[in-house]
Amino acid sequence: MAYNSAVTTMAKYSLSASGPTIIAQAPCRADLAGGTIDLWPLYLFHPGAMTVNFAVNILTTCRVTPLKGKDIFLRSLDTKKEEHFDDFDELRASKKFRLPIAGRLLQFFAPKEGALIETDSESPAGAGISGSSALMVATTAALARFTDRNLTLEQMRMIAQNIEAQIIAVPTGCQDYYPALYGGVSAIRLDADGIHREAVPIIPEEIESRFVLAYTGAPRKSGINNWEVFKSHIDGDKRVHRNFESIGAIARAMHQALVLGDWDTMARLLREEWKLRRSNAPGITTPLIDKLISVAGKNGGRAAKVCGAGGGGCVIFLVEKGSASRVATAIGDAGARVLPLQVARDGLRMPPAISS
Repeated sequence: MAYNSAVTTMAKYSLSASGPTIIAQAPCRADLAGGTIDLWPLYLFHPGAMTVNFAVNILTTCRVTPLKGKDIFLRSLDTKKEEHFDDFDELRASKKFRLPIAGRLLQFFAPKEGALIETDSESPAGAGISGSSALMVATTAALARFTDRNLTLEQMRMIAQNIEAQIIAVPTGCQDYYPALYGGVSAIRLDADGIHREAVPIIPEEIESRFVLAYTGAPRKSGINNWEVFKSHIDGDKRVHRNFESIGAIARAMHQALVLGDWDTMARLLREEWKLRRSNAPGITTPLIDKLISVAGKNGGRAAKVCGAGGGGCVIFLVEKGSASRVATAIGDAGARVLPLQVARDGLRMPPAISS
């Protein structure tokens, strides 16, 4: 996000900064195995549950500029939405926001002065790569610094996850926040004594040379698939329970395959994970997704799965080494939008504040 966006907004409303602009950035992620099982309390029913994912250098950004006076302005650069509140009391009393991430987090952090909060995301709408969760992390970090709250990364994760659950009104999984906070490749262990993130020791370039990420369009019912699966599990659906047992086992095996650099096993596990996941609930796949997976397979693709809840969004393809460009071209011609795939080496970043 260009800094002159804040300057333009301030000039438009004749605002004056009272301090330097705070900046926070967090990357999105691609999940490889163990998704949905990270919803509390599902993982408690599957001992050894794990999620494996990696951060992608598709960034979300939050900037907070302190203002003279009490006005609070919210602005989203990627969605072109804006909101204004005369003061925090008006914002605190609000039940609905045009920009709920910034609005709800401001209600939690309760600033004592006016501010311009600007957010931006490089993730397409409904991509399934945790753009909203990454933006929750970036905004939590920026507002924590703005309000002089000294939070650990785990405290930020808890705040971001809980407030996102309030926004979407269904349970949220924990896996999406760890790539945003730490970057790199992660194995996230889900145990009765808490959540434990372990960095997977793999050269990022190995991931980058063997995966292709493509956007298929926003899902028609974004966010509904995980909730339907969650309800089926809680209601005692034995088939869903068995599927999750298998998904947990696949995630543990995939962690080991990544550590060993065993790409044959990785491809097999990714295919197994996708087969199980698409059988959990209707609507997880689409005709376009099926077409892309078929096209990729004819051009060097070895396995693929939907990122996130499915029904659209992004698909991650594991390909033969050296065939990433060929697969990208083929699926692009078939109707996908290929996204740049680079492992984000760092998670949450807070560059030096910018003086007005």
